[in-house]
Amino acid sequence: MPSAQEQYDDAMFEFSRGEYDACIERLNALLANDPNNFEAQLALGMAYYRKGDYATAIAEGHKAEKLRPKEQLVHTNLSLFYMKAGNKQVAEHHGLQARIAGWRENMAPPDPNAPSDSELQIAKPTPPPVKIPDMPWKKKTPPASAQPPKPPEGGTPYASDAQPSGDPERKKT
Repeated sequence: MPSAQEQYDDAMFEFSRGEYDACIERLNALLANDPNNFEAQLALGMAYYRKGDYATAIAEGHKAEKLRPKEQLVHTNLSLFYMKAGNKQVAEHHGLQARIAGWRENMAPPDPNAPSDSELQIAKPTPPPVKIPDMPWKKKTPPASAQPPKPPEGGTPYASDAQPSGDPERKKT
């Protein structure tokens, strides 16, 4: 006899192919052996929804709600089922419950004892490089040994430093 996970996988394969009757049959067989299988119960409601049987989808959705009353996906599905069935007021109620469950989930601190699968972890950002690259737009100052010598007191040793006689902007020393 296949395991519960294998039965669930087979049912989901039928669901993915659009074979909702076969999916429902497999999920009902799984739930007969394990009535507390939340994933199977949730999927059963969705299979009935896809088939167009909204009343049964709602009933199966409420069974999943009894298993996990604060589960966001349960209320999201029930909101969808009620909206398609034409009951907008109850659909909005379950939509609000789904939002509240989402907020509750985001506020819960992560469980440090929970097993983690390293392949499923979100990539951590890499720290910036230690050496900052050169910035070509900045003016480089040469080291002190490469600077020209200071002119001696009382005169200018370079012709380019001499003041033109007709330049009123420059002061004469």
